[in-house]
Formats: sequence, structure tokens, C-alpha cells
Amino acid sequence: MTTKPLSWQELEKLTDWKINRINGVTNSQARLRLFGNQESDIRVTLYRDNHAWCPYCQKVWLWLEEKQIPYRIEKVTMFCYGTKEQWYKKIVPSGMLPAIKLDGRIITESDDILIALEQVYGVLNYGMTDSLVIPLRQLERLLFRAWCAWLCYPARLPGADKRNREQFQGVVAMVEEALAKTPGSYFLDNFSTADVVFTPYVERMNASLYYYKGYSLREENPRLSDWFDAMESRSTYRGTQSDFHTHAHDLPPQMGGCWENGQPQMKINKTQVDNGPWLGLPDVTYPEPTNSRAEALQRIIKHRKNIIRVNPADDQLFDEALRCSLTQMMTEKVCQPPAGSDAALRYLRDRINVPRDMSIYAAKRLRQSLEDTAALVGDNQGIAIPFKHRRDQNPVEFAHN
Repeated sequence: MTTKPLSWQELEKLTDWKINRINGVTNSQARLRLFGNQESDIRVTLYRDNHAWCPYCQKVWLWLEEKQIPYRIEKVTMFCYGTKEQWYKKIVPSGMLPAIKLDGRIITESDDILIALEQVYGVLNYGMTDSLVIPLRQLERLLFRAWCAWLCYPARLPGADKRNREQFQGVVAMVEEALAKTPGSYFLDNFSTADVVFTPYVERMNASLYYYKGYSLREENPRLSDWFDAMESRSTYRGTQSDFHTHAHDLPPQMGGCWENGQPQMKINKTQVDNGPWLGLPDVTYPEPTNSRAEALQRIIKHRKNIIRVNPADDQLFDEALRCSLTQMMTEKVCQPPAGSDAALRYLRDRINVPRDMSIYAAKRLRQSLEDTAALVGDNQGIAIPFKHRRDQNPVEFAHN
């Protein structure tokens, strides 16, 4: 059954999604987090990236959320997305992220930040310098190096990709063994700083190796699978969690390149991450919230003027096509978009960022509706996602909305 595209006013009536950014669940849009405290209680300002993507920022962000420390957030542009703000370089001349201001003192480097926070607010069950945590921190760095060796260098010599894979899997076996030593699913007997330390890069390993190597970290390792499930039971983690599509395309400029191995499974995985279907990918397994479509719709409505403005297509053509896609998403009725709008819809499909723009299930629903609507017109793709930078995601374009 086909239908006409709803107007923006009609679409607005289909969503009542909202969150309490200050005192509610962990979210990427917040500029202030109080957890029921008063602003006068704030001693911490967190400087993190606009895109809510930086792994080291995620580590500090997750710790603050778990401890429910009242704090302010100042958002800064990462180098690969745009020009670093001069006001931040006056505070941190290197421009590196994250940083915090704690009682007026600037602290950089994520590990140093956590140690400083522990000294003021106490540890998260086990601290950074605990004798049980230090070897796990070392294991995380060993895993990181093995991941980089496999992902970030082209395997030019015969058998090199296989050797790098085996080296990585050898370290993963050590991680599995460490997780098996505890009765629960976390690295120690309770969720702790050790889990916070592992979270950012294990999440990125899961995405990048699936996409570039055809290897599913989460599905092939039962202890890590249980750990991911346990992490996703926490609203704090869900608020910082990204998806395969965002990681696969934001990692290359950060890592200096990510290299495909060309294996059949890798090609299958890459096609699904890029073109869908997105539901069912092993980047999330907790049940989909009932309001995921409403969230996606609300976020598009809020930023629609800039979304339309930055799209390479004609504004009027894309406006109608976008309303067709949103109409389909909300009503589940086919809505025929205008001719020539397929590339414009896929341009947006490829630039939804999780969790900056919306949560993971909302993004999956929106991407699918954009792809399904574009497919009614043709196979034209949007402008390719850059590999050496992500200036197509420049936050300046959205600074006034």
C-alpha cells in the first residue's frame, strides 16, 4: 500500500520522544550531568569530542556516569572532523582529548584522569592502581597492539594476514582465560574500572574486525560474548555505545588506515554493514526499545534544516525524499520518493553517527528506512565516505541548531 509523504507538521505529531539530559540516562547530547545534585556541587568539567566517538573520552565518560559524579561537558572537535577550537588549544596546547578540569586544575591523558578522579571520589570497586587491575590493564594494551598489527597494516607477504590473525586470537584466548577466572561476566567479581578500561577498544575491535577481516569477536568468543551482554545491561554503557557502521568508517583516519583481507566472509560482512539489513548485526543484542523509531524521527526533526542544507542534492527534492523515508519508517507504508533522490537518501544513510545523533537501534531503523526508500528509485550511491578524514562530519555545520 502506497501513501503520500507526511508534512513536517504531521510527522511531529508522531513522536513524543524526549530524555532528561541532565538527570536522566546516559546520553551524548548532555552538557550538564547532575544525577540529582545541585550545580554548586560540580567540581569537574569533562572536555570530550563533539562526535561522542573518541575511545579515550568514552573511558572517562563511562567512569563518571557509573560513579554518578556531577560534571559539565565541553565539546571539542577532533582533528579528523574539522578545525580544533582555539579556545581549547589555549587550555590544552596539544589539542588532544580528553581532558578534565578538576577543582580548577587541567588534567590530560585518560589514565591520569581516572587516577586523579579516584583520589577525589574513590574507586569504582577496584582502582587503576589495584594489584588486580594492573595486570588487566597490561592485558588490554597487549590486545590493543595485536589488534593494530592485524588491522592497520596491509598483509603484503604471503600468509601475513593469517599470522596476524593467529597472533590476535592468541591474545584473545588470554582475555577469555581472564574472564573465566571470575564467577560473573565481568573481569573481576563485580563491574569495575577494569571493565571501563577494556570497553572502548574492545567495542572498536568488534566492529572493525567484523568489517575489515570477516572476524566476529563477539560471536566467536563465549566469555567476551557474555561480557558484551553484561555491559549492555548497563544504561551507562548503552548511552555511550556505538555501532558497526560508525566505527568502521570513523576508525581509518584515526588509526592511519584499516586494511581489508578480501576474504569471502569479510565481503559479506562489509556489504551488510554498509547496505543493510542492520538489525541482526552482532553490534548489539539487548532488546530493541519500543520508542526507537520515535527517537530517530525526533532527532531528524530537530536538525532537519541543517540536514537538508548540507546534503548535496537540491533542497526541495531531498526534503520530499526525506519525508517519504520518515513516513515509511513511522507508518510502515510504501512512500514513493521523487526521481533522482536515491543518492541523496544514501548520503544521509552513511552519515548517521552513533551515539552522537541517536542511539544504536534508532540509527538502525533510520538507516533501513532511508535505504528502503532509496531502493524505490534506484541504485545510485551518495558521495563516498572519505577514508583519510571525516570532514564530511564537520560539527561546525550543525553548531547553530
